[in-house]
Amino acid sequence: MAENKVDSSEASVPFFRASLSEEEEKACAEVLKSGWLTTGNQTHLLEEEFAKKINSPFALAVNSNTSGMILAMEALGIRQGKAVITTPYTFVSTAASARHLGADVYFADIEKETYSISPDKIEEILKSPSGKNVAAIVPVHIAGNVCNMRRIMEIARKYNVKVIEDCAHSFPSRTELGFAGTIGDAGIFSFYATKTITCGEGGMVTVKDRQTAARITQMRLHGMNRDAWDRYTSPKASWEYDIVAPGFKSNLPDILSAIARIQLKKADLFYEKRKVHVKKYNEAFSKMDFVKIPPTSQGDSCHLYILRLNLSNLKCSRNEFAEELQKRGIGISMHFIPLFHFSYWKKLYPEFTSENFPEAEKKFQESISIPLWPDMTEEMTSRVIQAVEETGEKYHV
Repeated sequence: MAENKVDSSEASVPFFRASLSEEEEKACAEVLKSGWLTTGNQTHLLEEEFAKKINSPFALAVNSNTSGMILAMEALGIRQGKAVITTPYTFVSTAASARHLGADVYFADIEKETYSISPDKIEEILKSPSGKNVAAIVPVHIAGNVCNMRRIMEIARKYNVKVIEDCAHSFPSRTELGFAGTIGDAGIFSFYATKTITCGEGGMVTVKDRQTAARITQMRLHGMNRDAWDRYTSPKASWEYDIVAPGFKSNLPDILSAIARIQLKKADLFYEKRKVHVKKYNEAFSKMDFVKIPPTSQGDSCHLYILRLNLSNLKCSRNEFAEELQKRGIGISMHFIPLFHFSYWKKLYPEFTSENFPEAEKKFQESISIPLWPDMTEEMTSRVIQAVEETGEKYHV
């Protein structure tokens, strides 16, 4: 490939492309023909199948990971006067969910060798005077690399706080403690367009106890005690229902659930395909002194491949390296811009600065996410590797 040029649109490698087939099309068509488009039987089946897949007592479908996070937090007592601990190295919705409920957010830096929240930093906060307000720890399994949940659960039990896992990247991640999303008090998954399984938009909340599940079920649909499927398929009058709380509108419609059910059946196949690409990347990049391969853990879902630059061996910044990859036809992304870079959080918490979170800032300045999706061809992964290698050679010290 000529330097600084993209061969053609055919030569480019998208950052992500969803793996969809005629099966998903057929599932959509069947829902359209049924005449029932909103939350109904398809959604209830999806919940049953997802719960069985990861051995969770309860699984509750929602219209996004963000909605699921708000619902789980609300059900577990997050409110004004309370606080959660999470990582600054995440998408904004993790922390914003607590703010929607009026709660404060305390941030713990990430570990030196991984992108995961540091258990030591979590405990520092809980030991401090502010710790008395903390009601939950919200670990984020970045790229599908599961956090140190054994230690986090020990800390949570010691200080009597809940654990809400942000599993947007970690399906299906099996560990010795169980699947990600079943270890803490709640787990929240994403079915967004770029996730390990997708229906365009959507998500799932997994919880252990019936009371929490009942609260989320009611709150995801205006605080109603009966959803539309129940009202129109049971002998009891369809117009009779009660509002038990001022709830939200977070239900997942059947047309999306039908797609998600097909994707769920393919989840293990998608996982195996991603692992093949990761292995090829690791073998190639481990031989290059200007990049570092991503950390991994037991149950790593291989959702993202976050390539870390060894900037001491390069005469360019992360941004320049990323721009060069784009010129060579490689789709890239950044996971994540730490929240202390955003004006809202800086204004809310003046002490929330990059200086106070050195590991998160360092990883941000060194990291680029490169293409990783199930249906990538061998030629595509080779193009990505070649582009990284040639860019590294161009800027090598």
